[in-house]
Amino acid sequence: MAVDLFAGIAVADYAAALEWYERLLGGPPAFLPNDSEAVWELAEHRYMYVEELPERAGHAMVTLFVDDLDARVAGITERGIEPVNRETYSNGVRKVTYRDPEGNEIGFGGAPV
Repeated sequence: MAVDLFAGIAVADYAAALEWYERLLGGPPAFLPNDSEAVWELAEHRYMYVEELPERAGHAMVTLFVDDLDARVAGITERGIEPVNRETYSNGVRKVTYRDPEGNEIGFGGAPV
């Protein structure tokens, strides 16, 4: 069974969110389906999008597990965004969390070192 994933993040200020997520994710969206939505393809058939929905903004929690967490975090830092939290779980798995200007939390997880 094939599965495509679309993880959505509601925002109130679409223009500000577009700029912030471009810095977080390292590039522009893969496509813009309309004037209030931007979609990034994170991996084949796996997408994250922001959409202007002010009444729902600021409550998302998304975690992406990546191959090289340290490189990902270094790249995000170079683009001017600092994490709000760093965790290491009892099994050694690490998670670095970022918060967009509206309070949505985007985490990046990585395998133990």
